[in-house]
Amino acid sequence: MLVFFEQRLAFLATPKTGSTAIAAALESLAAVSIQRPPLLKHTTVHRYRRFIGPFLEAASKDSFTVVALMREPTDWLGSWYRFRQREETDAGKSTRGISFDDFVRAWCQDQRPDFADVGSQAKFLRPRQGEGVDRLFRYEEIGTFVHFLEERLGCEILLPRLNVSPPGATELSAGTAALLRDFATEDFALYQTLAP
Repeated sequence: MLVFFEQRLAFLATPKTGSTAIAAALESLAAVSIQRPPLLKHTTVHRYRRFIGPFLEAASKDSFTVVALMREPTDWLGSWYRFRQREETDAGKSTRGISFDDFVRAWCQDQRPDFADVGSQAKFLRPRQGEGVDRLFRYEEIGTFVHFLEERLGCEILLPRLNVSPPGATELSAGTAALLRDFATEDFALYQTLAP
């Protein structure tokens, strides 16, 4: 999470949407940068609106624009699947030896096994009640987001490639793709609201 106090801007780091690269490029410009532990780095909109936002707005006597990125849901799961195939991943969370189809089917369970327990973008970006994110951008069109940041922060931004998931096969059977669409209706519906 990055907070640009003077510009009244807060960036929420949705997991697997380039947040490590964005933090590397912009951390020096931010008044607040939370990179560790992951629970704080990836502060949800609900936690931001409940705890952090009220503090910032009381201190500044002004409102903040809250921004985040969202990735197409199947691609987002594919990134998690490939990320967890790395050698250094703990055995219980590793997806080595598991197909993407099986990973997605496991994610679509109410009680997910550890290797598929990666949360949900809709739960991260939608509040339980109250306000959500003010501006949500498609990860696949990150250039639009960078342009927004350049205008808001008044500087050129060059994003490095960091924390990129390794390559791997992420094809789904028709049945699993349909199961995913049924299970993740909130994620797909939220993504569809983002104009290309």
